[in-house]
Amino acid sequence: MDNSSGDSSGVGVLDKAALVLGALESGPATLAGLVGATGLARPTAHRMAVALEYHRLLARDMQGRFVLGPRLAELAAAAGEDRLLAAAGPVLTQLRDVTGESAQLYRRQGDMRICVAAAERLSGLRDTVPVGSTLPMKAGSAAQILLAWEEPERLHHGLQGARFTATALSGVRRRGWAQSIGEREPGVASVSAPVRGPSNRVVAAVSVSGPLERLTRHPGRMHAQALLDAAGRLTDALKRNG
Repeated sequence: MDNSSGDSSGVGVLDKAALVLGALESGPATLAGLVGATGLARPTAHRMAVALEYHRLLARDMQGRFVLGPRLAELAAAAGEDRLLAAAGPVLTQLRDVTGESAQLYRRQGDMRICVAAAERLSGLRDTVPVGSTLPMKAGSAAQILLAWEEPERLHHGLQGARFTATALSGVRRRGWAQSIGEREPGVASVSAPVRGPSNRVVAAVSVSGPLERLTRHPGRMHAQALLDAAGRLTDALKRNG
């Protein structure tokens, strides 16, 4: 391919990788489609696509076509983290004050979820999750939220050993929120809702948690709307600055 135009950075391998990634912006493509869209020789296009797939920048769909990979969404979510955290403080504080329970914000990292922001209940019995805490993706309403909208393969993998089922996640997608009763820890209940980035992908889960004796066995009835409102404000903040 002729890189003598102004489109060349001077680093050939990166220019070719950018061509392959850009060719998939409009949707899936076969190897022949990549060759046609990029002008790369077939062996070069294949080598670049396979290398990008190894690094999860590309993936394959059910028909074996190349598609943009999950690593791109993860990097985009990380790029939005500062905006998310800037918006999270006042939103979590208001959520805590409205519900009377501790509020948290979780992001997924591999097979774990991390508490990246929190507003603790000021007094009385409470569920404390310090910022930086790493929790499994196998239990809890936030884990349900972070898994429910994943692509089928990752969803199936995430359900292995989980304390919730595919049917439960189907209900989460239908309602738009999740609840758990004693899943993560006996005597603790929680409610969570999804925070979405500019591409509408779920990038975080906002939650409230507290003792079962206060939240009851139907915590969603009490607090789902407050969670949806908080999640909506965080989503709006990300999309406004996206």
